[in-house]
Amino acid sequence: MTSSHPASWEPKQLLAACDSKRQKRSGPGGQHRNKVETAVILTHRVSQIQGQASERRSQHENQQVALFRLRLNLAVGLRSDDPPTHSSELWQQRCQARRISISPTHQDFPVLLAEVLDFCQATGGDIKKVANQLETTISQLIRFLKLEPRAFQLLNQLRVDNQLHPLK
Repeated sequence: MTSSHPASWEPKQLLAACDSKRQKRSGPGGQHRNKVETAVILTHRVSQIQGQASERRSQHENQQVALFRLRLNLAVGLRSDDPPTHSSELWQQRCQARRISISPTHQDFPVLLAEVLDFCQATGGDIKKVANQLETTISQLIRFLKLEPRAFQLLNQLRVDNQLHPLK
């Protein structure tokens, strides 16, 4: 198994590390929805972090959504054992001229979020050090973290734990 963050794993590898559960759920979709197990719940075995989806009529579509949500939840809820020493190639592609370019719905978002949060953990929440290490600005980094409110809240908790003032 790789030592990289699970949020960065290929879908097949991540699914192999998860328990998958199918369920019937009520709601939009008519009779089909009440008769077929289209809801998907993925649970990462090691961390017990979950991703789930039931809003689509297709089990396959719900699995894709659940997988993205699992990757996002892993990015927020699981820190890497090895503190990062430099930015990834993916980060360098997405951060040009000190500007971060990504949508929170893009498949790469959870991977980048995990990377930033691992840097935050390694520096005790020192956002200036993180921005320097990732070759971006503090405001770009804060704007990026605010795309996922739980990540920004996690950063502020880390800062408070290390006697730094929370960011607004």
